[in-house]
Amino acid sequence: MAPHSDLTSDFDVLFEAVEQDWQEQALCAQTDPEAFFPEKGGSTREAKRICRACGVRDECLEYALEHDERFGIWGGLSERERRRLKKRLG
Repeated sequence: MAPHSDLTSDFDVLFEAVEQDWQEQALCAQTDPEAFFPEKGGSTREAKRICRACGVRDECLEYALEHDERFGIWGGLSERERRRLKKRLG
């Protein structure tokens, strides 16, 4: 029988793979990434439009909040919008 730490490690790797599976289904994975990481002051309209139609938008936003993503459009929200949401959620 494998030691407990090996099982935990194997489980963590498997969980992470399943957890990230949503990224392969994301519409942004099939789109120009520059739309999701505009220059400061650049338009976010196109990225947000794509996000609205994406079936894994909630998973994307959850990932960005959990990993404190500081740049780009994630789950249809800009960094500033995510920061405000995080404050509201406490």
